[in-house]
Amino acid sequence: MPRTVGRSILALAALSISVAPASAQDARLAEQVDRWAELMNEQVIAWRRDIHANPELGMQEFRTAALVAEHLESLGIEVETGVGGTGVVGVLRGGRPGPVVALRADMDALPVTEQVDLPFASTATAMWQGREVGVMHACGHDNHVAILMGVASVLAEMRDDLPGTVKFLFQPAEEGPGGAEPMLADGAFEDPRPDAVFGLHAWPVPVGQILYRPGGQLAAADGLRIVVRGVQTHGSQPWSGVDPISAAAHIVVGLQTVVSRQIDLTDSPAVVTIGQIEGGNRGNIIPDSVVMVGTIRTLSPENRSRVHALIVQVAENIAESQGAVADVTIDLGYPVTANDPELTQQMAPSLRRVVGEGAIVMSPIMGAEDFSYFAEEVPGLFIMLGVTPPEDPSMGHPNHSPLFFADERALQIGVRALASLAVDYMSGRPISD
Repeated sequence: MPRTVGRSILALAALSISVAPASAQDARLAEQVDRWAELMNEQVIAWRRDIHANPELGMQEFRTAALVAEHLESLGIEVETGVGGTGVVGVLRGGRPGPVVALRADMDALPVTEQVDLPFASTATAMWQGREVGVMHACGHDNHVAILMGVASVLAEMRDDLPGTVKFLFQPAEEGPGGAEPMLADGAFEDPRPDAVFGLHAWPVPVGQILYRPGGQLAAADGLRIVVRGVQTHGSQPWSGVDPISAAAHIVVGLQTVVSRQIDLTDSPAVVTIGQIEGGNRGNIIPDSVVMVGTIRTLSPENRSRVHALIVQVAENIAESQGAVADVTIDLGYPVTANDPELTQQMAPSLRRVVGEGAIVMSPIMGAEDFSYFAEEVPGLFIMLGVTPPEDPSMGHPNHSPLFFADERALQIGVRALASLAVDYMSGRPISD
């Protein structure tokens, strides 16, 4: 476990902040963020490597949570553990009055066996769905945790001059079953309640880029299950029964018209995918039923409700037209991760200050994130942090791949970005580039 750098050690290199009018003071806070991020970078890298080498699955992040809690306590931050399972909440109260900002990092890894050639590559295993599997930070959450630990160090050094309060949310189980809702149920947004929440995610675009989007940035992800019920009969005389396989095939085709013909894709994309079909056990027997399993992705609450209703209508009507019955079940998953448009516009200059032209308005992503629950409670902004080496795009493997790679040069950018968002928001205005 890497050594924690506390306030007493970092204070040796502290930059003094003189008493000054608010606007000048706020500008100097921005300079302090950059300076402390640079001073903390070696330690942040060490944390990231330690966490990467010791990944833990969702709701099993005991070692990671202990590391986080120990570090926050060393900084004199108020700490609560066991929030929503294995979550950790820290509260840093600044020396000046101002708003409350929440910053979030997710801690869990995935049941993936690492194939990246790193000296700190994961060799961890765990039980998953009844079998032993490799465990890897294949989605970059090790970076998220190390970055937020670094942000905590940076802001703790600036505590006396911070114009507000910062809540640090270290969340379990983003990959499932979801840790944001349990944390909220356990009071993560209480005493004090945040005025805004910020988060980031490692993403396979070049280091030096930060991607963001007002409105729907990541999709709602809902489970779909359709059971088509017919009447079993001999395959040589289908007229003696009702063929659920034929009905299921027509339903698969019909569902594509929900997206291509009944949703305005110029306004908000949507996806309906059937990824699994099971029915029958012999070529000469028409079975009683067919089970279809899929996923629904939408980028606005309005489209989410409309797509759900259309799926039920299409499946039931097509089945009825062939004498069958379709039972449709839609399991609600993570909602749309929507960036508050006003907050996004307000904080965009802060991102440009950190990466200049690398701050890019992105296209939406049809993956899902349970940061969405935090952003439903208060205005939120979620950004994507580039982690691919610019000089070697071939290293840009997708999240959840056993080859996922994060360039550590992105860590300091992430610390600067989250700390700047917090400080600039508390100051009441972003510090432009």
